[in-house]
Amino acid sequence: MLVYRERLWPSLWLFLSTALVIPASLLVFAPISLAVGVATAIILYGGCTALLVTTSPLVEVTTKTLRAGRATISLSLVGETVGYAGPEAFAQRGTALNARSWLLLRGSLDGVVVVPIVDPNDPTPYWVISTRQPQQLAAAINDKPQSR
Repeated sequence: MLVYRERLWPSLWLFLSTALVIPASLLVFAPISLAVGVATAIILYGGCTALLVTTSPLVEVTTKTLRAGRATISLSLVGETVGYAGPEAFAQRGTALNARSWLLLRGSLDGVVVVPIVDPNDPTPYWVISTRQPQQLAAAINDKPQSR
């Protein structure tokens, strides 16, 4: 059963910055043909937008698993998760970061959750996952069934 779900959409600024492909393609193709330039601009911007949307990762918590992007782990293998925001989240992404940790970071998102891995066979000490709602995601992970 699904407990939490969040799509880590790109920020509005990323969509606006990729819109620079429109004047660039017009500049290249308008001297040849204005119709070709406009069509190329529309197709390229549509492709950039589609790429941004389709590659945005999904964070999902069910009653048994945590999925962050392409990685999945059983909730029985994770410890007590903590959510961070503001300067604490900045530190978790930087100075407090372990080089062996697994990361799903998005620069446009302020919050992160730190998910400790308690599997003795896994060399990864913890996961760091960007989120817009760190406290809600941490609560969803921590409310797992206690049967290990």
